Amino acid sequence: MARASRQYPSARARTRHGRAGRSALTGPHLPLVNTRRDLFESTVRASADYLVDLWPHELATLTIEVLPMPDQPAQVEGVARWRVVPSRSLVVLYRIPIERMSRLHRDDDWHRRLMVESCVFRAVGELIGKDPWELAPDRFRHW
Repeated sequence: MARASRQYPSARARTRHGRAGRSALTGPHLPLVNTRRDLFESTVRASADYLVDLWPHELATLTIEVLPMPDQPAQVEGVARWRVVPSRSLVVLYRIPIERMSRLHRDDDWHRRLMVESCVFRAVGELIGKDPWELAPDRFRHW
């Protein structure tokens, strides 16, 4: 006698407590909640705009791109956080290494934002040949 096997739906096929067709958390009339990528890119954009306002002549043609991961050869040690191409006035920031490999003493939104800003400052400083602290000396003199 053959035994009938009972087929259980997979976790993805089931709905939570029998409620199907769940909508977005914010509802249909509000924008979706920002993702980590959106927050990263907005922080990069705000930092870059701030630096361009401070150094308009040096950064007039600045272009910043955000990519998930660097494509570097296997023989290279470590993982790059950014790449600078001075001939094109280009800074490429790699989001995943900056977000995941940075050691923060406090893992909260403010410290993560400061880490992203510091990477933008260091990469732009490398592009124009200045120390990152020279780029915005008055930014951190509020103590």
